[in-house]
This record gives sequence, structure tokens and C-alpha cells, in this order.
Amino acid sequence: MKENAVITIISITIIVLNMMMIIVLDIKNAIMMATMAEFMTVTMAEVMAVVMAVTTAEVTVATTAEVTVATMAEVTVATMAVVKDVAAVGAGCFNLINN
Repeated sequence: MKENAVITIISITIIVLNMMMIIVLDIKNAIMMATMAEFMTVTMAEVMAVVMAVTTAEVTVATTAEVTVATMAEVTVATMAVVKDVAAVGAGCFNLINN
């Protein structure tokens, strides 16, 4: 009778310990999943922020370069036209004075 009681107690203890082990593993897995999800979320947010910053910088640099080149070309053409006109006026005045 005592042996049966001891075997029963040991069996119940083993079952309880196994259940506790399963619960601990479930909790550990839940914590790991939550940690991985948070890590992935933060990492993806940081990666997207860096990608957006780099893309914005590249677009800004390219746009600024194109606008600068176009503006400088227009200013140069306009300036050359004004210089040509001033030279023509000067030449006309020179001709008037010398005639």
C-alpha cells in the first residue's frame, strides 16, 4: 500500500513538473515572439527612415543640380544677349561720334 502511494505521488509530481515545464516554455516562446516582433518593427522602421533620408537627399541633390544648371544656362544666355545689345549700342555710338 505504501509503495503504491509513493509511486502515485512520484507520478503526480512528474506530471506537475512536466506541465510546469510546458508552461515555462510557452511563456519563453511568447516572450521571444514579442521580442522578435518588436525588434523587427524597430529595425524596419529604422531601415525605412534611412532609406527615406537617403532617397530624399539624392532627389534633393539631383533636383538642385538640374535646377542650378538650367538656371545658370538661362542666366548665361540672357547675360550674353545683354552684353551683345550693349556692345551694339556702344558700336552705334562710336560710329555716330566718328562720323
